[in-house]
Amino acid sequence: MEFGLYTFGDVALPGAEGVDPHQRMLNLMEEIELADQVGLDVFGLGEHHRPDYAISAPAVALAGAATRTKKIKLSSAVTVLSSDDPVRVFQQFSTLDLLSSGRAEIIAGRGSFIESYPLFGYNLEDYDLLFAEKLELLMQINESEKVTWQGQTRGAINNRGVYPRPLQKNLPLWIAVGGTPASAARAGALGLPLALAIIGGQPRRFAPLLDLYRQAARRTGQDETKLKTSINVHGFVAETSQGAREDFYLPQKQVMDRIGQERGWGPSTRAQYDASTGPEGAIFIGSPEELAEKIIAHHKIFKNDRFVIQMAIGNVPHTKMMKAIELYGTRVAPMVRKEIGAVAATA
Repeated sequence: MEFGLYTFGDVALPGAEGVDPHQRMLNLMEEIELADQVGLDVFGLGEHHRPDYAISAPAVALAGAATRTKKIKLSSAVTVLSSDDPVRVFQQFSTLDLLSSGRAEIIAGRGSFIESYPLFGYNLEDYDLLFAEKLELLMQINESEKVTWQGQTRGAINNRGVYPRPLQKNLPLWIAVGGTPASAARAGALGLPLALAIIGGQPRRFAPLLDLYRQAARRTGQDETKLKTSINVHGFVAETSQGAREDFYLPQKQVMDRIGQERGWGPSTRAQYDASTGPEGAIFIGSPEELAEKIIAHHKIFKNDRFVIQMAIGNVPHTKMMKAIELYGTRVAPMVRKEIGAVAATA
């Protein structure tokens, strides 16, 4: 199983305590470099167009990281494809692939916020059509140097080449979904890897989505050996379970309460947080041993190929993030790999 991290590059709002975008970018490069050094497999950067996040152009930030890393895969998490142009997305990540010697990935999704739609002149009423057409075009570009395509959401392309081509034969293209069954089924029907975001509730309740994904792949004749699944969660790791919970609580609460206020949710409580950090909760947190145990338990449920965790939420101090990355790469991942390998050997 692959292990990774993702972040949106949280920064302080104007007048609030925390890092500014410049310092966050400097910190981020150090975090990705350390993730590479401790043997993690993938680092993803999400795309947002808000004052509380520094990453609106993931490919640019990942290109900076490409020059400081050697092995780690560099991915979007996610590219908001509905409000972008598939030609430019491909060109940017193909360029990243060349810079990184073949380590670029795209995780495409519709995004958890809607700011990009009016910002780039798109109508939210076209939400589903935009994603469906642009995903179709991106897949064509990824498969073929010359493209002929026509749709409703952008101008037609008539036998035009898209350059540069990546170092890899094709860019790995994943689909990101939340809790929508139709999105999971779409990914399976298209034969694309699936990244499942779990940020609330009991993770095991999301398992039917992966069943639906695999069923859709079988119905459309996809090669199941090429299907990959990723579980993307919130969480943290520290030397002690209590230390991890205390370090993560306030930054996570501040972010979730801010988003919740925008969406009409009530403020979260410590009791809710404590429940969500337990064995059945959505936050994967604790000492290295506790985190490894929870990852192993959920791998038995999901049979996922990749586990990706968002630890850099809100104002988690950079020094604590660096320690968490070290523990995740040098202690958590080896424990999980050993256990999963032992189970596979006896199967």
